[in-house]
Amino acid sequence: MILLDRVTKTYGRSNAPALDRISLHVEPKEFVIVVGQSGAGKSTLLKLLTREERPTSGKIIVGGIDYDKLKDREIPLLRRKIGVVFQDFKLLPNKTVFENVAFALELVGYANREIHHTVPKVLDIVGLVGKEKRMPLELSGGERQRVAIARAVVRQPRILIADEPTGNLDPKHAWDVIKVLEKINKYGTTVLLTTHNQEIVNKLQRRVITLKDGKISSDRARGDYKT
Repeated sequence: MILLDRVTKTYGRSNAPALDRISLHVEPKEFVIVVGQSGAGKSTLLKLLTREERPTSGKIIVGGIDYDKLKDREIPLLRRKIGVVFQDFKLLPNKTVFENVAFALELVGYANREIHHTVPKVLDIVGLVGKEKRMPLELSGGERQRVAIARAVVRQPRILIADEPTGNLDPKHAWDVIKVLEKINKYGTTVLLTTHNQEIVNKLQRRVITLKDGKISSDRARGDYKT
């Protein structure tokens, strides 16, 4: 599903690499946690996967797509296969819960009938039935993040990248979000989660990839991460 082979990314000629010859393989339907201190290379890794950045060297293949052969006009299609959730939600404040999720479908030309068939199903998955007409400011932080997740998965991406999705949440709402990510993973979506939360890492008991100074310092099948 995700393959990186000796990938290096350097910003500028004199700087140390943000990523330094990293290689990793993520299987379809896997749930993988990526950890590391600030500056370890997590953000660069995610930007490479979504093709916001290009590697300085090395090979990236995602969902059978070889990034070396990817044309600029094909990038939007690639990004439809990769849902992304951010720490700060990025919801449209003037749209309701339903409209925020529907907007992702409108952008790619779904008909109204398809939208009204699909959006309620996704809101049910993330536990927001009954909140369809609420505005973002009427929701808790955890609920807003679940709207963001619904928007990211409504087009049924093969991969969901969750970049510090619990960073702004209290413990209860953080676990609500994590449970939603696990449910989405059970439906068959590959999940890549970055987090600084050691409790989440240890309780989830998933594969943990640790980045340090742009390199993979460990890759373990079960979580036992210590900061």
